[in-house]
Amino acid sequence: MVLHVCDRAKDAGAIQIVVATDDARIFDAVKNYGFDALMTSDRHDSGTERLAEVAAIYQWNKEDIIVNLQGDEPLIPAEYIALAANSLAQQNTADVATLAAEVLLAEEIFNPNVVKVVVDKYQYALYFSRAAIPWDREQFQQLDNVIIRKNAYLRHIGMYAYRVNFLQRYVQWETSALEKIEMLEQLRILWEGEKIFVAKVNTAPEAGVDTEEDLLRVEQRMLQLQR
Repeated sequence: MVLHVCDRAKDAGAIQIVVATDDARIFDAVKNYGFDALMTSDRHDSGTERLAEVAAIYQWNKEDIIVNLQGDEPLIPAEYIALAANSLAQQNTADVATLAAEVLLAEEIFNPNVVKVVVDKYQYALYFSRAAIPWDREQFQQLDNVIIRKNAYLRHIGMYAYRVNFLQRYVQWETSALEKIEMLEQLRILWEGEKIFVAKVNTAPEAGVDTEEDLLRVEQRMLQLQR
């Protein structure tokens, strides 16, 4: 699964691909496949902290852009990876960029496992939440037969592009109260007054792998794509 994510990064045109892990089995598999891997600390609280360790070890330049991909997302489109990086490269205000897609299904909006994001008119994130935001005061009074307004709801896609200098700041911040409540690490960024640019895509990628059922679903989907 991790190797498929590496292939997606290669397809996106990444200059350098590094798998950061604290598991020797993953390290060996990646190295044997021909990609670079790095054993990192097992004490990190988030992927962002692990990425900061990698950037420090490799001594990447402060303005270099890194895209953080999750190893359980083998179906992430290569063009989404490139979009995250290119969106940040065009930024002078934000040192972080991420992606979001419009959502129109009530079951997703009210699903706490689907993270929603609200943006301002310049596409900078105002807030991320597991709750249904924005709250439609008229429609949500009764949750039966809810009609979802078009262009009102965005589903966050958990992929980030960072500049290295941002990562150096991030690891110095304490965990924020909002981050603890929502269990969303990106809220630490907003808490500190930093900007996150949100690029919009037409559709959210297919869900990653969290269970054995997910693994079977993804395997079947990848077989379909190869036909």
